[in-house]
Amino acid sequence: MLVTAGLAPDLDYASYFGGASAFMRLHRSAMHSLTGAAATACAIAYAFCVLDRKLPRQKTAQVNSPAPLRFLPAFAVCLIGVASHVLLDLASGVGVQLLWPFRAHWSGWDLAANFDPWILGLLVAGLLLPLLFKLVNEEVTSGQKKRTGMGAAVFTLILVAAYLGARLHLHSQAVDLLLSREYHGRVALSGEAFPEPSTPFAWRGVVETDNTLEEVEVPLGRSDEFDSNSSVTHYKPEESPALEAAEKSAAAARFLEYARIPIASVRRVEADYRVEVHDARFPSDDDEPANVFVRIDLDSNCQIRREAFLFASSPNAQ
Repeated sequence: MLVTAGLAPDLDYASYFGGASAFMRLHRSAMHSLTGAAATACAIAYAFCVLDRKLPRQKTAQVNSPAPLRFLPAFAVCLIGVASHVLLDLASGVGVQLLWPFRAHWSGWDLAANFDPWILGLLVAGLLLPLLFKLVNEEVTSGQKKRTGMGAAVFTLILVAAYLGARLHLHSQAVDLLLSREYHGRVALSGEAFPEPSTPFAWRGVVETDNTLEEVEVPLGRSDEFDSNSSVTHYKPEESPALEAAEKSAAAARFLEYARIPIASVRRVEADYRVEVHDARFPSDDDEPANVFVRIDLDSNCQIRREAFLFASSPNAQ
């Protein structure tokens, strides 16, 4: 039950096959929200209770037939599984829509990448080391009471929590460092730091100035090597009728609910205009499905001809 409930929220990943618009709207929304998590845990617990009653029960001379699985204990186990999944997704930069369907708001803590090898290593060690100790213990204390492994599990969870707490502190340090510098002579107005999976001390910073977005690597632990003037500059577009019309479109409004750091570009396509809005929290070469952008084509009179959501990795993204 715990494993099934812990994996169940990612069933919404199937929305990927419905295209970028469906993925942006459905992934990490319904099944990752508070209401969706409770409903998912309830459904899985009920399914296991039904399955338990249909399975044949075997009696032995030493052990009586186990009592039927009760719903409330099953629901508690499933709720723990779903909640652990949602908490880990909250720690990643993409975040989740906790308040769906009542509010379209994304919550995320930017503490770890979607795949963090350090968390995986801690969990694998917490699983395998007790097995090794069990083999050693059986050789030394044969016939004594066997260990359950609960202590190792609790200790592993404490280590994971401590690791995320340390990353929270490092995230704060990275943001403070970003805001303390100038970028090619421009003052930082706001800054965000996003984790790199390779090491807790490597962060990718995005800083907003009055007319640019600056993208820069932040090497914590070697702050004297942080060179703010090595940042990659992305200029904000100038105000124009095409940009104003695109910003008023329904597609742009939906995308701005999703994007953390929107950055627009406007270019001419023959006599028409093409406006694209990307989310700068994703590197330009990031091919994960969450890296979605909106493209709005307008005619020469700034009337919208077509709106589309695209994956950045799509061949049509160019």
